[in-house]
Amino acid sequence: MQRYSGFGLVKHALRHHEDWQRQWRNPTPKPRYDVIIVGGGGHGLATAYYLAKEHGITNVAVLEKGWLGGGNTARNTTIVRSNYLWDESAALYEHAMKHWEGLSQELNYNVMFSQRGVLNLGHTLQDMRDIQRRVNANRLNGIDGEVLDAEGVQSLVPIMDCSKRARYPVMGASWQPRAGVARHDAVAWGYARAADALGVDLLQNTEVTGFKIRDGQIQGVHTNRGDIESKTVGCVTAGNSSVLASMAGLNLPLESHPLQALVSEPLKPVLDTVVMSNHVHGYISQSDKGDLVIGAGIDGYNGYGQRGSYPTVEHTLQAIVEMFPIFSRVRMNRQWGGIVDTCPDACPILSKTKVKGLYFNCGWGTGGFKATPGSGHVFAASLAKGEMHPIAAPFSIDRFHSGALIDEHGAAGVAH
Repeated sequence: MQRYSGFGLVKHALRHHEDWQRQWRNPTPKPRYDVIIVGGGGHGLATAYYLAKEHGITNVAVLEKGWLGGGNTARNTTIVRSNYLWDESAALYEHAMKHWEGLSQELNYNVMFSQRGVLNLGHTLQDMRDIQRRVNANRLNGIDGEVLDAEGVQSLVPIMDCSKRARYPVMGASWQPRAGVARHDAVAWGYARAADALGVDLLQNTEVTGFKIRDGQIQGVHTNRGDIESKTVGCVTAGNSSVLASMAGLNLPLESHPLQALVSEPLKPVLDTVVMSNHVHGYISQSDKGDLVIGAGIDGYNGYGQRGSYPTVEHTLQAIVEMFPIFSRVRMNRQWGGIVDTCPDACPILSKTKVKGLYFNCGWGTGGFKATPGSGHVFAASLAKGEMHPIAAPFSIDRFHSGALIDEHGAAGVAH
């Protein structure tokens, strides 16, 4: 290990950032690629990485209109869990969870995945029936889960008001010990560095303005940096997916909404797990820096704004103070909004389209971050083989015509 004197530390601390070693290249776009990924967030970067690592396809471009990881990846509350109800979504999120558990080692990049567990609270008899059902379903699918009573919840989170005098008394909760949180920026940067090292071109400030389609086959994309050809294009653009789809003449069953979150001033460690309540409508965790990370549901209106609204902020904080009176005087440092694209059944779209060679990965709503490694892994396999991976197959666009929906509104919980 290299050691510095006091003077050496000061010298290196004052070095201009332009002298730092770059984590990935800044290449010029090639005229043609084997695969183009539109969207440089966590899912898109993961897809590119697994295309190169698992399938040997390295002539890949990731096109990002801004900077890598600057969209919803940077605008979420980092919760990771796999305790979904239905077999199809449980398989998808558990596939992601297993990747999360070795991701720092695989990427040689600390994504700060902390398996501190997630509590989903129940406040009514119906809540508890739903919790029991979901935990039983999880166990049948090999996913860890427990049903706790109020005393069990209180022992895990002593600072929460679990008394009978609460407005919405806590009756119990589901508990997934393997769940937790991760560092969102590190996930994007880790995948980006690993993909770049395998030869993938990461093209920032490259906005797709249209598609080149001939005889029902994708031929490439139009961008602000010129046309780029490819006969396989995967679109992973989160809240802007319906806008991108319309450029190809597709009408996806998506609605885009702002989703807000807040971060408090830093506190000493007081909360070592994630607490979610669909009934009171809020969720909270404490980051490694000490700040409280707080969120709730999507704004009721459709839109592409990232500012959010005061009524949602007020509603969210009311819910947190309801559960945690101890936080009533904590100051909020900042608030932000992301753009989420939601499907009618609260599940994503991982699908071919009627345009041959054009695929969409979207509709994750508020659950996209937790799925990042699993989504990228199965989407990469689908693009490489031209057929949807078995885990991805149930999430085809066709389910909205066949009626084979996968309704996860309950397990999505607090729009998360």
